[in-house]
Amino acid sequence: MKVRKIEMGFTEPDMTPMIDIVFQLLTFFMIAINFENTKADERVRLPKDMLAKPPEVKPEHELVLNFGYERDLSGNKKANVPTVFYNERYVEVGNLTPDLEQEKRIMESLHGKDVIDKVTVLIRADSEVPTGLVQQLIKKCQDNGFSKFSLRATAEEK
Repeated sequence: MKVRKIEMGFTEPDMTPMIDIVFQLLTFFMIAINFENTKADERVRLPKDMLAKPPEVKPEHELVLNFGYERDLSGNKKANVPTVFYNERYVEVGNLTPDLEQEKRIMESLHGKDVIDKVTVLIRADSEVPTGLVQQLIKKCQDNGFSKFSLRATAEEK
């Protein structure tokens, strides 16, 4: 009886399913990343404080207001009047009422009429903005029905 010799060749596995899985995982993690810093504005230089700490619980509904100075590329102020950076525009505190009313209407249409009592206004004010102007911003928000506020600072290194 004649025995045939079978040649054993090396077969490469199909990598297509592996590549698909890698792209799906990559997409999942990109979507699942905490996008907290997307609300941060690099134009605002937050004050530093040793007591600053992140909130323990993220508010259910929040309105982020970045309040600072328009600066050039080297970081120098272009104007001496601080503004709120709102929808790619520079809005002075005195002219913010229509924008706050619009935010209020949008939140009420999305979450119901009583949502304004649950909205936390997160104010990210530049360290060079005078305290009195931050108080004016808070007052302007209160005049438009917002009652909860949170101020942000960066933790000072020891």
